Amino acid sequence: MEVRSISNELMINEQIRDKEVRVISESGEQLGVMSSKEAMKLAEEAGVDLIKIAPTAKPPVCKIMDFGKYRYEQARREKEAKKKQKTIEVKEVRLSPNIDTNDLNTKVNMARKFLTKGDKVKVTLRFRGRELAHVNTSKTILDEFAEALSDVAVVEKPAKFEGRSMIMF
Repeated sequence: MEVRSISNELMINEQIRDKEVRVISESGEQLGVMSSKEAMKLAEEAGVDLIKIAPTAKPPVCKIMDFGKYRYEQARREKEAKKKQKTIEVKEVRLSPNIDTNDLNTKVNMARKFLTKGDKVKVTLRFRGRELAHVNTSKTILDEFAEALSDVAVVEKPAKFEGRSMIMF
């Protein structure tokens, strides 16, 4: 049996330097706590590797199994977990203070589409030039927007003024 190493700090065979280890057989049954030399002998007799799978446990847990098979199963588990992950994207809807009701309804429908897909929506109300003088009256636009989407969404961050724009999630 040759000594192999892996990038994610798995110790196998002679790399295991602990005095005592808890050993699990290939079939998954516990063989109990024994010295690492005894565990190595058992692994050699079976013709497979001794792999430290839980180094932080007291005593560390080692499993007797083929290292290649173990790596393959780990990769498969990680791939399966990655498949089930859902990434949440933040989509942005930009409005202006002098937006008309039909344009606002179009933007509301677009945001509704994003929300039903499972994304978050960032609503930005941008002010340019003299529009900055009427910031307090423009807050009603964001309130209307939130009201129109209240059946499918909840306001995560209320309207807040940042620079030349008012932002709401």
